[in-house]
Amino acid sequence: MVKSSVLGYPRISANREWKKALEAFWSNKLEESEFHRQMKEIRLNHLRKQQEKGIDFIAVNDFSYYDHMLDTAAMFGIIPQRFSYEGGAVPLSVYYGIARGTKDATAGEMTKWFNTNYHYIVPELNQASPALTENKPLTAYKEAKLELGIEGRPVIVGPLTFLKLSKGYESCELDAWLDRLLPLYVQILQELANEGVQWVQVDEPIVVTKLSKEDLQRLKTIYETFAASVPNLNIMLQTYFESVEHYTDIIALPVSGIGLDFVHGFSGNMLSIRSQGFPADKILGAGIVDGRGIWKAPLRKKIELIEELSSLISEDSLIIQTSCSLLHVPVSVQQETKLAAELKNALAFADEKLDELVLLAKAATQGKEAIKEELEQCDRNFLALELSEARNRSEIQHNVAAVSSGNPARSRPFAERHSAQEKRWQLPIFPTTTIGSFPQSAEVRKARQLWRKKDWSNEQYADFIRKQIDIWIKLQEQIGLDVLVHGEFERTDMVEFFGEKLAGFAFTQNGWVQSYGSRCVKPPIIFGDVAFKEVMTVEETKYAQSQTERPVKGMLTGPITIMNWSFVREDISREQIAYQLAYALRQEVEALEQAGIGMIQVDEPAVREGLPLKEEDQANYLEWAVKAFRMATCTVQDTTQIHTHMCYCEFHDMIDSIEAMDADVISIETSRSHGELIHSFELNTYKMGIGLGVYDIHSPRIPDVEEMTSMIDRALRVLDPNLFWINPDCGLKTRGFAETIASLRNMVEATRIARLKHAASVVQ
Repeated sequence: MVKSSVLGYPRISANREWKKALEAFWSNKLEESEFHRQMKEIRLNHLRKQQEKGIDFIAVNDFSYYDHMLDTAAMFGIIPQRFSYEGGAVPLSVYYGIARGTKDATAGEMTKWFNTNYHYIVPELNQASPALTENKPLTAYKEAKLELGIEGRPVIVGPLTFLKLSKGYESCELDAWLDRLLPLYVQILQELANEGVQWVQVDEPIVVTKLSKEDLQRLKTIYETFAASVPNLNIMLQTYFESVEHYTDIIALPVSGIGLDFVHGFSGNMLSIRSQGFPADKILGAGIVDGRGIWKAPLRKKIELIEELSSLISEDSLIIQTSCSLLHVPVSVQQETKLAAELKNALAFADEKLDELVLLAKAATQGKEAIKEELEQCDRNFLALELSEARNRSEIQHNVAAVSSGNPARSRPFAERHSAQEKRWQLPIFPTTTIGSFPQSAEVRKARQLWRKKDWSNEQYADFIRKQIDIWIKLQEQIGLDVLVHGEFERTDMVEFFGEKLAGFAFTQNGWVQSYGSRCVKPPIIFGDVAFKEVMTVEETKYAQSQTERPVKGMLTGPITIMNWSFVREDISREQIAYQLAYALRQEVEALEQAGIGMIQVDEPAVREGLPLKEEDQANYLEWAVKAFRMATCTVQDTTQIHTHMCYCEFHDMIDSIEAMDADVISIETSRSHGELIHSFELNTYKMGIGLGVYDIHSPRIPDVEEMTSMIDRALRVLDPNLFWINPDCGLKTRGFAETIASLRNMVEATRIARLKHAASVVQ
């Protein structure tokens, strides 16, 4: 009998109860005991739902108070020294201090979880002395069994993945660290085995990336050690996000089961199984329901896949599961009452994916006739969307094909444009600016709500936005910033705002997913052909420019970021979607320039996030991603300065592509990685304007002048001072008024010091 399994469930709950509890606790509105009670209630509700749906193998310990990598580090007592941790169970004050920073200590670095839009806290090994502070998988298992009678499958991040995604050690020290951690993992597994646990899910997504011979030997050592230490415990070695590298080595590991992704890793994993088979003594966890996408599964195709897998391995050796944790999708479609029927009927969020798993397991066991009605309804749903007007806009398809067939480029090279822009703008050395947004206070959010509910007219709302712009234009001038922004008070989200004004998008009422910590986003759905309808940002930007003599940047979100931070259609390639977006945004860029806006920032913080995990696919992605950016920006005059922004990613392996984007100025986050990105520029010359974010806006702490001065000084050792800008590392939307003002004043003071110190080295 084929059984079903889920690798993890969304933490945030249907109405974001998780987020609300976190933020209430952080603001001292919840006592710690009540906070724990609420989190337990949320956690049990998630398990109960899966139990009631009929899922056979339910993951436990997938729940987190912030992030699973931070949980793993805390479980091993791997706490940065700056938090004065003295051993034992890690208190919430330290746990959240690492996540968010404190008055006296910077937060841990945050970066993307493989190629998703989820960001994790990077463990810092350094001089840590690891010890098991709490067996979290065991606690989660016992709770699920005691409270709900669930024989859960504890989940833990695997040793190799944990180490490879950590920092604070040299590559030559990796084996020494593995020697330190392996006994702790063994202790966890032995305690689980002693409790009667049957299966443990050990997540090793690192095996879908390129591994060295040494890494393969480490995997062999890890799982041979586990097999020898807990011979009666079934370990499911779980992979996801792509096909595994070194398939024969992986399937030879002494584990009871191996989980493979048959959605994003379909081609590679199927090729491996067809050509090399699958061990008869192992269970295959077949990830056939997409854990990252929001479209219903094409049930007939999935049944065909199950049938093929069943012909290659015994039915008793097959488990049908999600391709990865459902962390990456919203909770339920049921609350979406405003979507067009043709779209809603084609969607499956986390809860609907549970239903799909149960259906497919039923079909695999009883035959597809057992779900005949569901199959026919699925066919009708897909056909309705395929034939919809939104997906068949021939004029848009023709225009985009024509524009994307060439090689978009600015009319003159950067050096010549830079000279023309210097003459136009007459900026001081080390120009200061911000990334775009300013704090969205309760008053701003209330005004937007009144407008959306039609309690305010368009005129009332526009007048309110203008008053906010007035306030912040004056504040920016008083602080002493050189290049200003209008503050983006009219925008809920940097992707949603544009999607609402373009054709081809749809928006959910409650389709929230976790991005990092309590930060939840509601990704738009790109379900049709994308098209420009009318100007989107000109009115507010033009008004802001009328209130000051200093330059005001127009602010747009770039095509790749809009695509990567949306749920996208699957009937055409992502490349074609990117070109449609670029063509629409080009028209907005041109409208801003025609309105007199001579600095335009097209943000691309998510370019790196979309980079394929397989090296052989990366060059092609970067080629069309760069092309899309240039399509959107290449038609402006030489004196118009194009800015872009990127954050929370590793850029050392794509510096050439960043330069190929041909932006006049790029700002990149460096503060949370403690300036480590600067090392990339020690190895690679960058010849365009660049601003390295000098303080972390995701932490409530106010950085001092000395801290920022140190960051500036190090950057100027490797970057051309004639091309260097100074700015925060990201937008300031989520920060408070007082901390924003104080931090920017310190930034301007650090700039003043830098100008005095480095003026002699700058070409006048």
